[in-house]
Amino acid sequence: MARTKEFNEEQALDKAVEIFWHKGYNGTSAQDLVTHLGLSRSSLYDTFGDKQKLFVKALNKYQNDNYVKVKEMLDTSTNIKETLTVIFKLAVVESLEDRITKGCFMVNSAVELAMHDEEIAKIVSGNQKIMEDVFYTAVKKGQDGGQISTKNDARVLARFIFNTYSGIRVLARAGEKDKQVYDDILKAMFSLF
Repeated sequence: MARTKEFNEEQALDKAVEIFWHKGYNGTSAQDLVTHLGLSRSSLYDTFGDKQKLFVKALNKYQNDNYVKVKEMLDTSTNIKETLTVIFKLAVVESLEDRITKGCFMVNSAVELAMHDEEIAKIVSGNQKIMEDVFYTAVKKGQDGGQISTKNDARVLARFIFNTYSGIRVLARAGEKDKQVYDDILKAMFSLF
């Protein structure tokens, strides 16, 4: 008779996101996973497969959770420029308050693994595309509503927004704690709107 699982897979996956985000793929040992997730090795491997498969599931979960949150904020927005300001200010606050300087799990994974791992490269590339599309739709909506200037093409702005967001998260990972640096970046970005 098969044993029933005595843990919540979704919660375990959330914990996997935490540890991989903090330590990276290469910096996370099998023992780190066992300890952080609170699972035996057999439960861990029976449920998620090997470390690589768990990492892919964690990265996909992180990507989906963030995509859904940002998309919902922008889809329901009545003022796109204000909503983008909120999204970026949240990223800055997270960056300044993060004691362990995690940055962005997706960006970290791109830098650490995308050059050497085709599956991770596909996830990172897919994330870039869907986030760019979310920002494009939002910018277009803002331009159509007169909230964002039409002097720049919506696709160009969407790419710039995505790359600025990624850059802020890289600064956070590098340990930047000077709020003025982030404020200057946001001021320059929003001057294009």
